Amino acid sequence: MITVHHLDNSRSQRILWLLEELGLPYEIKAYKRGKDMLAPPELKAVHPLGKAPVISDGALVVAETGAIMDYILTTYGHGQLMPMIGTEARFQYTYWMHHAEGTAMTPLLLKLVSGAIRSQAPWLIKPVASRIADGIDAALVTSNLNTNIDFWENTLARSTWFAGDEFSAADIIMSFPLEAATSRAGAGARPHISAWLGKIHARPAYQKALARGGPYTYA
Repeated sequence: MITVHHLDNSRSQRILWLLEELGLPYEIKAYKRGKDMLAPPELKAVHPLGKAPVISDGALVVAETGAIMDYILTTYGHGQLMPMIGTEARFQYTYWMHHAEGTAMTPLLLKLVSGAIRSQAPWLIKPVASRIADGIDAALVTSNLNTNIDFWENTLARSTWFAGDEFSAADIIMSFPLEAATSRAGAGARPHISAWLGKIHARPAYQKALARGGPYTYA
């Protein structure tokens, strides 16, 4: 049976959701972030990087969201949640599976860093820290993040789901970037992004994953 090494408030929530969509049995080993918001050292006993998500399946240990999802889908999915090879939907699926942890996440992570600089700086240097954070946002975050949000909105204006007319694992992996962008950059104000978020949040498997893994924030 698959064991999900699940860190609270992390991207590993998507792995629980995928397993629920496929109806697969799994176990959760839960880990809590420290006061520094980092993963606890115990995760390094599972994988050398000590980060989540990570799963174990027998003697096999798999890390990284995309690799975990690919392993689960190809090993246990029996073609579910993956468009047929050779179709336009499959090309779009492959693109979004890579985009989610690449181009999509970079400005969101930088936004998190700039926010931490503002909030965690000692009061004596807070004005300087705020100017540094503003510079990071202006140079590296705002334009790239808005471009991504425009791209997602336009995609969902043309298509019901990210890979076409059918829900797929591409929607699962794209959930975290859009949820994070809603929290950090107001992406949920876009009508098609908002509608898509409403649809995924209403899915029974999404709700079951939250019930098992616990609520999470992505601010």
